[in-house]
Amino acid sequence: MSNHTTAASDTDRLNIAVLGCSGSIGTQTLDVARHHSSQVQILALSVHHNTKKLVEAAREFSCSYVAVTDPAHSDDSVLQELPQETKLLVGPEALVTLATLPEVDCVVSAVVGFAGIESNYAAAKAGKRLAYANKESIVVGGDLIMPLLHPGQLIPVDSEHSAIFQCLQGEQKASLYRIWLTCSGGPFFGKVKQELEHVTVQDALAHPTWSMGSKITIDSATLMNKGLEVIEACHLFDVPEDKITVLIQRQSRIHSMVEFRDGSIKAQLGASDMRACIRYALSYPKRWDSPEAERIDWGSEPPITFNEPDMETFGCLKLARQASRTGRTMPCAMNAANEVANAAFRRGDCGFLDIERTCAAVMEHHTIRPVESVHQLEEVDAESRAQAREYLAGRL
Repeated sequence: MSNHTTAASDTDRLNIAVLGCSGSIGTQTLDVARHHSSQVQILALSVHHNTKKLVEAAREFSCSYVAVTDPAHSDDSVLQELPQETKLLVGPEALVTLATLPEVDCVVSAVVGFAGIESNYAAAKAGKRLAYANKESIVVGGDLIMPLLHPGQLIPVDSEHSAIFQCLQGEQKASLYRIWLTCSGGPFFGKVKQELEHVTVQDALAHPTWSMGSKITIDSATLMNKGLEVIEACHLFDVPEDKITVLIQRQSRIHSMVEFRDGSIKAQLGASDMRACIRYALSYPKRWDSPEAERIDWGSEPPITFNEPDMETFGCLKLARQASRTGRTMPCAMNAANEVANAAFRRGDCGFLDIERTCAAVMEHHTIRPVESVHQLEEVDAESRAQAREYLAGRL
């Protein structure tokens, strides 16, 4: 296909590279592909270390290319079971190779965290459609990536940003008054800060409405995920931070809303199922059929409720909004600190509230500068991760 920003025609399948195929978004993308095999061809797949899932998917979809980004798993015995015609790539740089393959039309960016920035930047430069779930790359490198894109090239996969994108279809930017960015509130909604001091990893992973990977589930519990989404929305929709209002919507049925200058509000509603967002990103500007299992009987649904977030108890949201207003390299420093502290909490090496404290400490020590290049952001990321580790060790 020569036009990377149009959906597949009825006779031509969309060639897709799924970066991070073993995670939550990646596996759900493969499920969408199974249901739409006449419209989607999985051409390339990557994992970090889950080579068993990689081989299973490569065999199922007859992939031309696969990548293992962790070199320590390049010789896993299961890789001998790859189809003979499948080419294996190894190392972090393989993501860029897959994202820029000439025969790839669309890159599903499902890599978690800062690790996805190089491949996303490369895919944007190469004119690929981006079905975008790697919010950290936009949070950190939006100043670099967004100017490369043309309309319809990036379709967000996050449920909230997909909702906003859909609500804005056919509207003029000058008519936008406010974005209502919805949030379930996570497993600790209604608790005060003292109650969060000793919560466990298992407590934090018990998300009330969504099934996600462990990193993003912890981010949802701290509300850092919503803070990252505020920064992401500023870049994606070219709006200032004060035009975005976070709203707790416990049932996760309203995925976000857009308010216009005449007082009208558009909301996008649906099941708590990421496959709908993935399907829309792949089919845009068309809409493909969804399985009946994803549909909702609205007549039997409980009432929909709204609340304001508590940014004193969930200080990560407050820090992220601060980072958004500061801009430049501050979101990169904050994101790096959060990734380190989030992982430390999941390992049992720090407490839940230490995630917020680590981010605050690293942000306080960060020397802010304008964003200039991916290489510069990699240096800021490494520097901030080192500071986060020092803070958690009691040395910062």
